[in-house]
Amino acid sequence: MRFLRQSMIGLFLAAVTLGLLVWAVQMVGGAVQDRMADSPAAPPARERVFSVNVVTAVAGSQTPVLTSFGEIASRRTLELRAAGAGRVIALADGFEDGGAITAGDVLVRIDPADAESEVQLAQSDVADGEAEERDAARGLVLARDELLAAQEQAELRVRAANRQNDLVTRGVGTTAATETAELAASAARQAVLARRQAIAQAEARVDQSATSTARYEIALDEAQRRLDDTVLLAPFTGTLSETTVVEGRLVSANERLAELLDPDDLEVSFRLSTAQYVRLLDESGDIVKADVTVTLDVAGVDLAAQGRITRTSAAAGEGVTGRLVFAALEAPAGFKPGDFVTVLVQEPPLENVILLPASAVDASGAVLLLGDENRLEAASVEVLRRQGDHVLVRGDIVGREVIETRSPLLGEGIAVKPLRKGVEAPKGPEMLELSEDRRAKLVAFVEGNQRMPQDAKARVLAQLAQAQVPARVVQRIESRMGG
Repeated sequence: MRFLRQSMIGLFLAAVTLGLLVWAVQMVGGAVQDRMADSPAAPPARERVFSVNVVTAVAGSQTPVLTSFGEIASRRTLELRAAGAGRVIALADGFEDGGAITAGDVLVRIDPADAESEVQLAQSDVADGEAEERDAARGLVLARDELLAAQEQAELRVRAANRQNDLVTRGVGTTAATETAELAASAARQAVLARRQAIAQAEARVDQSATSTARYEIALDEAQRRLDDTVLLAPFTGTLSETTVVEGRLVSANERLAELLDPDDLEVSFRLSTAQYVRLLDESGDIVKADVTVTLDVAGVDLAAQGRITRTSAAAGEGVTGRLVFAALEAPAGFKPGDFVTVLVQEPPLENVILLPASAVDASGAVLLLGDENRLEAASVEVLRRQGDHVLVRGDIVGREVIETRSPLLGEGIAVKPLRKGVEAPKGPEMLELSEDRRAKLVAFVEGNQRMPQDAKARVLAQLAQAQVPARVVQRIESRMGG
């Protein structure tokens, strides 16, 4: 009986030991599984605050500026052409490309021998015509004298016939004598008619000689003009361009010899889009005489000149869009015809507009505003003009602070730290004096970080061991710790 009781006790103790062993194994296995299955405890999340630059939206009057590109041209450009054919016998000293000349200078002389011969022949014809006029005038005088003599003779013949008729009436004369007297009177009257016809012919000769003389004088004037055209004079002061003639060359009539430009009377032609052109129209539909600034980049040095719009092209042009606008330049020193320049046109001023950086407005016209508790708010504005890195807008944001530069990280409701121009952002301390507890936490985190290289870990631990630790090191470690 005793043996049985001891056996039972032994079996009971063995079962209890085995149960405890199994329970211990299960506990250890479950703990290991839980440890392996559980993710490391994440630090408490902290809201990220972005530093942003802000500008205040101030409404006022702004003058928009249009930017275009144009070409410089001379307002007075003249092609110099030969009026007649001949050989060039003389050229001016400055007759070359870029040569400066003065109004009235002799530029080109063409051999005048043929023109002088024509002038001399025309002068001879005029002299012959004048001599013919004098001869015709003398002939007219003689014809008139002959008419007077014939009229006197006719009067005598008529009186003689009348006297013979009177004698016949008294019975003294004969019929034959009367007929003879009447025939003589009739012949005298016929002679008067002949003399009148001679006068008419003499007057016609005078008129013909005058007409011939006039034609000879016209021919003389033409010959003289051809002689004068052998000398080409400068019509105005300017600069020669594209000269194509040398001394001794044969030139033909109307051949292009050179081009004369006025370098002090320049203008710029530039093309605007139809929308830009409409902005420059006044109430009557005419283009305003807006001020323009023309710039030319020459080896890093900008040449600039002021001007004013004068006119627009009569037609839009074939195959092009927009409008071609011309502006006269004032004192265009350094500019040359053909220069490709940048043109800045001042538009009429806009009232009640806000000037903002272009980076503050997105493509849809939305801006971010600084709201309560330094959180962002969204608003919409109307973009009126784009001026380089700035835009002119109009909207209900006057007096509000606008985020200067948008970013994909910024949106409505995001907390930010505003940085205002003219106010320096507060700087954190460069060195920190740590408490022992805080220092121990930092050291433990660095020692437990297996991904940090050994040399970097040693350097950070050396910095944490000092009395004062750089603030940026502490901030970087705490940001990774999450606390």
